[in-house]
Amino acid sequence: MSATKKLASYFAPALIAVLIFISNFLDTEIFKFGENNFAVWFVISVFCFALGWYMNKSYDWHLGGKIIFALAIATSFVSIFLVTFFKEYFSASSLVAENIILYTLRDIMLGTMAFFGMAMGEIFSLQKELLEVKSKLNIFEEYIKSAKDEAALTVLEAKVKAEKIINNAEASAKNTLLKKERIEKELKEFIQIERELIKKYEAQ
Repeated sequence: MSATKKLASYFAPALIAVLIFISNFLDTEIFKFGENNFAVWFVISVFCFALGWYMNKSYDWHLGGKIIFALAIATSFVSIFLVTFFKEYFSASSLVAENIILYTLRDIMLGTMAFFGMAMGEIFSLQKELLEVKSKLNIFEEYIKSAKDEAALTVLEAKVKAEKIINNAEASAKNTLLKKERIEKELKEFIQIERELIKKYEAQ
């Protein structure tokens, strides 16, 4: 793997971790988006989905899934730490336990979006491979069919040639037999004539 590709393979997981971490600061005393909170949350979710899709091209399915799971767990621990020790910035009016559950679910949700993007990328990749295999299989089946047709044609030609040779041999044998019978007949007639001439000669 080249240095550029290796750097790019680290880019997606790192950016997913950053996005999950940033999501903790939505609707806090640090970043307030008001009514646009949902829109920002949706954009972050879409980015996580896209990065998960991109990760599927750089990592094996199992390894990528483990990385995303580890990122979700790690950011969840960071969120728990932040919510516990800096609770005045994270919905101070709510209980700490509620905030821990809320922010942990946020992190897990974004991790799930990244995992879902990776899964969709894997599905499309497998579908593409399946189409390629089907295309190769169709070509192979056509080749087999063509080979069978060619073999059948060859067998048919061989049968025709064999029948022609047999017919020629039978005709030749028949002609030879007819010649033999004609020669035998002519020879008998010749012998009969010779006998008659000998008898006439002896009678004189």
